[in-house]
Amino acid sequence: MAPKDPSARTTIQQAPVVIPDIPMKDILGAIPAHCFQRSALRSSLYIVMDAVVIGCVYTATRYLDPLITPEHIELPHPYLYTALSFSLWALYTFFVGLFATGLWVIAHECGHQAFSESKTINNAVGWVLHSALGVPYHAWRITHGQHHASTAHMTQDQVFVPRTRSQMGLPEFDPNGEDLAGSSISIKVMDELYEALGDSPIGTIVDCLRYLLGGWPAYITMNASGQTHFPKGTNHFDPTAVMFRPDHRSQIIVSNVGILLWLGAVGYSISQWGFFEVFRVYLIPYLWVNHWLVLITFLQHTDPIVPHYRASEFTFARGAMSTLDRSLLGDLGSVMGWLGAVSTHGIAETHVAHHISSKIPHYHAWEATYALRKLLAKHNMNLQGNPVGWREIFRVMSQCRFVEDEGEIIFYKNSRGFAAAKTAFNDNTASDSGVELFDKEA
Repeated sequence: MAPKDPSARTTIQQAPVVIPDIPMKDILGAIPAHCFQRSALRSSLYIVMDAVVIGCVYTATRYLDPLITPEHIELPHPYLYTALSFSLWALYTFFVGLFATGLWVIAHECGHQAFSESKTINNAVGWVLHSALGVPYHAWRITHGQHHASTAHMTQDQVFVPRTRSQMGLPEFDPNGEDLAGSSISIKVMDELYEALGDSPIGTIVDCLRYLLGGWPAYITMNASGQTHFPKGTNHFDPTAVMFRPDHRSQIIVSNVGILLWLGAVGYSISQWGFFEVFRVYLIPYLWVNHWLVLITFLQHTDPIVPHYRASEFTFARGAMSTLDRSLLGDLGSVMGWLGAVSTHGIAETHVAHHISSKIPHYHAWEATYALRKLLAKHNMNLQGNPVGWREIFRVMSQCRFVEDEGEIIFYKNSRGFAAAKTAFNDNTASDSGVELFDKEA
């Protein structure tokens, strides 16, 4: 068999993504006015709900664990008692982690001033809840607000910023062997990119695990997945960090005090009840919270069909619609999808509405989401992605490897250099054109 010609090209069909230009007044006008109303009492009831569920799960686990003995149940092998006790506590950490993520979401709403009409109440409640979950409240509130203002902006967004070809140290763009859009690539270029990037399933799994377990602390302490032009050592605990203004200094210090109190509480608990007890009761659920946080937010903002913008093409509305609504645990069936939505207050399912107006409280975000979907459907827009889950993050991390250094509207490319989507414009809607996102399994 004759060897393949290295210059021979492979061409793929790309999904057209129509870049939106819907005026913000039209978008906001589609949302019922009462959706913007905030109630401290109603918001507080959700804190009570999450705390009651967590308390009930803890109480039930404490009650059932001592019953896993030969005196109460008969099992065919002694090791099964240990396995059953382990399974019970594993279920405890899973459910507590989910509902503690719900508390995290409410604290996050405080940072957006969506908890109540009072800024003082919002910041007090948010500081307490986020500090209890190891989050520097004001520091993250500030950078998260910047993320909302510049979502999908290549140089101003704060997190989930795509790495470019040059930042990844990949071979330079070859106009003779590939096109900028990533639709037609020669064998030679594909092989060069694949050799530089690789595409090992095991490697992707390791990357996913590392990202899910360490991505959040790495971001706040080392600016991982943040802007590469920030100085080395940038973190959320330094009042002089580039993300903060001089007048933010006292707020960053208050955030740091919250983290010191949290660390002191964890250390004191370990001294009183032992590391193993604190580990299974608090630290494992805490890791689950970090896991859900990264899994949800990464998949909201990362997909082969989600556009990113450089300055000349960026608008707030385009950035707000460069995100996806996804069903948390929806890939495990309707019951688990319901559990995922209820426990985390719909943060994954109503994310587009949250980016359109972050002051909408979660209990109104559902109605706002349905209203927005009716409007967006008129512009051929469907911003609903695949469910949030481990299979989906594996798919997305496999397909989203780098973006080009050139171009004003760009999409992720995979390890062979192909982009699943391309920019298009809807002539039928002129300046009110929308996005049609085809969320296909790649």
